[in-house]
Amino acid sequence: MSPIQIILLISAYFGVLILISYFTGKEDTNAAFFKANKSAPWYLVAFGMIGASLSRVTFISVPGAVETKQFGYFQVVLGYFVGYLIIAYVLLPLYYRLNLTSIYTYLRDRFGPTSYKTGSIAFLISRTVGAAFRLFLVAKVLQLLIFDQFDIPFPITVIITIALIWLYTFKGGIKTIIFTDTLQTLFMLISVVVTISFLASALDLDGISEIYSNVTNSKLSQVFFFEDGNNAQYLRKSFLAGIFITITMTGLDQDMMQKNLTCKNIKEAQKNMISFAVVRFL
Repeated sequence: MSPIQIILLISAYFGVLILISYFTGKEDTNAAFFKANKSAPWYLVAFGMIGASLSRVTFISVPGAVETKQFGYFQVVLGYFVGYLIIAYVLLPLYYRLNLTSIYTYLRDRFGPTSYKTGSIAFLISRTVGAAFRLFLVAKVLQLLIFDQFDIPFPITVIITIALIWLYTFKGGIKTIIFTDTLQTLFMLISVVVTISFLASALDLDGISEIYSNVTNSKLSQVFFFEDGNNAQYLRKSFLAGIFITITMTGLDQDMMQKNLTCKNIKEAQKNMISFAVVRFL
C-alpha cells in the first residue's frame, strides 16, 4: 500500500473510533464514566480485553523472540490461564463485594492511606511508562512507513498520534474504551490472519497444513523445556512466572480491572474472565 492509502485507512479508522466515542459518551455522570452504569455486556469486555492485553508490542516482538527462545513462551501462557482463574474466583469477588470503583481503595481500607497511595502511584508510573513505550513503538512504525515519505519530523508524528487518541477518549469514559477495545481487537485479529497469509505467500507455502508442517518440523518449534533448571525457560519457572504476571498485570491493574467492574454482576464478570482466559490460551 502507498503512504496515501495508509493515511486514508488510518483516518477512516480513527473516524469510526470518534463516532463510537460520540454515541457512547452522551451520558455525563461519574457512574457512566467510571463503571458504564454496570451495563457492559461481558462478552464485549472479554473480547476487547484481548486487544488490551496483547498490545502492539506483543504483536511485533513475540514472533521475533522465537529465534532465540523458540516456542517456550507457551509455557508462560499456560501460567496465564491459572492466573486468570485466580483473578476470577479470588480477586473479582472481593472487588464486587466491596463495590469498588478504584481497586486500590481496598489497600486503603485494609492497610491504610500509605498503602493506598503507594499502590496508586505505582500504577500511574507503570502505566505511564508502559503507555509511553507502546506509543513510541507505534509512532516509530508510522514514521518509517508514512511520515518519512513526507519529511514530517518524528515529534510531529507523536503529537498527531496523541491528539487522535485524546479525541476519542477524553469524554466517553470506560464505556467508550470497551467498545473501541472491541473494535481494535477485531482489527488486530484480522491483521494476524492477513500477516500469516502474506508470510505464507512469500515463503511459497500452500494452505494451513503446509504452514503447520513447516512450523512443527522447524528446529525452532520446541515448546517445553524440562532439562535444565537453570535455564530461564525451564517449565516450572515459566509456568509460575505466567501466573504471577497475570495476577499483577491484570488482577492488580486498575485499567484492566476497571473494565471488569462494568459488568452487571460478579457472575458476568467471572464469565468474562474465564472466556478471556480460554481465548488467550487458544
